[in-house]
Amino acid sequence: MFKKVLIANRGEIALRVIRACRELGIKTVAVYSEVDRAALHVRFADEAVLIGPAPAKESYLIAEKILEVAKKTRAEAIHPGYGFLSENADFSDACAKAGIQFIGPRGDSMRMLGDKIAGRRTAEKVGVPVVPGIKDTLKDAEEAKGIAQKIGYPVLLKARAGGGGKGMRKVAKPEEMESAFRLASSEAASSFKDPALYMEKYVEEPHHIEVQLLGDRHGNVVALGERECSVQRRHQKIIEESPSPYITEATRKKLLEAAVALGKEAKYENAGTMEFLVDKNQNYFFLEMNARLQVEHPITEQVTNLDLVRAQLRISNGEKLEDILPQDYSSKGHAVECRIYAEDPDMDFMPSPGKVQKVRSPEGNWVRVDSAVYSGCTISIYYDPMIAKLITWGRDREDAILRMERALKEYQIVGVKTNIAFHEAVLSHPLFRKGSYDTGFVERNMVELRRKSHEGFEEVAALAAVVHQLRKKSIPVVAGSNSVAGSSWRLLGRKEGMRP
Repeated sequence: MFKKVLIANRGEIALRVIRACRELGIKTVAVYSEVDRAALHVRFADEAVLIGPAPAKESYLIAEKILEVAKKTRAEAIHPGYGFLSENADFSDACAKAGIQFIGPRGDSMRMLGDKIAGRRTAEKVGVPVVPGIKDTLKDAEEAKGIAQKIGYPVLLKARAGGGGKGMRKVAKPEEMESAFRLASSEAASSFKDPALYMEKYVEEPHHIEVQLLGDRHGNVVALGERECSVQRRHQKIIEESPSPYITEATRKKLLEAAVALGKEAKYENAGTMEFLVDKNQNYFFLEMNARLQVEHPITEQVTNLDLVRAQLRISNGEKLEDILPQDYSSKGHAVECRIYAEDPDMDFMPSPGKVQKVRSPEGNWVRVDSAVYSGCTISIYYDPMIAKLITWGRDREDAILRMERALKEYQIVGVKTNIAFHEAVLSHPLFRKGSYDTGFVERNMVELRRKSHEGFEEVAALAAVVHQLRKKSIPVVAGSNSVAGSSWRLLGRKEGMRP
């Protein structure tokens, strides 16, 4: 096994990799930008090296700097996490050239599947259905208009090198194309250093289903079940669950087989995720492959009882899947993940950066919190404002959802706005409870979800005002058995903490 691994990332995923390395006896090297000097991944790693200013394009996205640090610290391997350089085929190649193991797929496999356009061609080659669209990058907005006219509106502009909703815009009519093209291309360039876009037909009422894949360097590829990722805002997932409550067993079987066929065609090595759209008639289309670990990988870990990061490390060390996977790794129970963001759902999910005054995470059996945020830290304007991933497991779907509702009620984050109350509103919605939701669920039900997320605020605000006035007058607050006015738990612990 490797003696030392460099983690080319930040935040909770950097911590996640550090923990897996320590459990395997591997030393770790963290890299950090100037704004991340006090970050937990810097504190937890065995070594930490400054690589540049706060903007990612001047630090975490500069491959040369990261490789230089790896050589100086004598790291034998680099784990890219997700985002930043994780799907950069040239970076994977550069690691190999430098004699450093990239903990992810080889550059050629990444180009065959991770590149969104090449991935479509590969899918068509092995007979996997793809969403109607073009196989080449777009030159400009004018060309995009002409192609959209042939495909038929609405269409999706998508970043060739992207993922996580970055560089993606839905275009419903021709007059929206120019602005959407400019914004998508700019976002793609800043997020992935690649402004290239392509186009797909927008599938109406789709379910976003993805399959977790693992491949070793001996030609073995396995699919570890699927995840339902249809609760999205601005094309980015906020709630995921596994298994999907929507697809049939027949569709599930087809998706797993399609994912394995694609992985074998590309001789895929390490962890990756095949993403599909499934329509209301259970027809499925290959969407793209994320040639890396996914943000939502914990729910697959919860239902399979398999540590995917440790599996990545062992695969990169040359081990076979048959020695890594338990004999029975089939899905058991149900898992749900809520992405907790510093954002304001009332302002179109605008990021809410600032100092986190207090954090108290939920606890209890089958509750997991992946986070790098702590009391006193600052949510930076330079990076994704995700605070944590909250994951619960249950014997069945209802059990997992009830446990998630309980955990959300316990979560306290003071100092920045969060989407915790919005998550509660989604989980309690009848359509979510039935499992009959698609990627347009949030957009169609936004008014109702916002209203539900504000229930009880008026009472809390009134009580807080009364307590404030009494304290100003130095009048002691005394509560009777039926009163909540003097309850610090109600006023400060739950309501104020959970819903700043």
